[in-house]
Amino acid sequence: MSVFTTAEIAYLQGQRLGRIATVGPSGQPHAVPVGFRYNAGEDTIDIGGHGFAKSKKFRDAQANPRVAFVVDDLASVSPWRPRGIEIRGVAEVLASGGDAFGRGYDPQIFRVRPRRIVSWGLEGERRSATVRP
Repeated sequence: MSVFTTAEIAYLQGQRLGRIATVGPSGQPHAVPVGFRYNAGEDTIDIGGHGFAKSKKFRDAQANPRVAFVVDDLASVSPWRPRGIEIRGVAEVLASGGDAFGRGYDPQIFRVRPRRIVSWGLEGERRSATVRP
């Protein structure tokens, strides 16, 4: 059974760009756009990219695995209907898995294991859930 609702999974599968927030050694946050995919087998968010293993976000996640990930957009502009999902969790740094993203991606990825999920505009009411201790 997934920690995500059916609507959240459908939304994640329909998007390709999100933003990951990591924390650097000085305690400063760092938020950047990233490619991602919902990994149904692991019920996680896998994040990777070109030059990924040499990036600040990768180094940050190695030192401090606590991350936040957001995907959002506008379902319509008139009337204004934002929708999205925020996932807070722990990034597991992996040496392989990037091939699932496509040709030319670094093999290294990190896999975000959700601890908290907040979604809005996907199923009518806002959902907020702690999903793992």
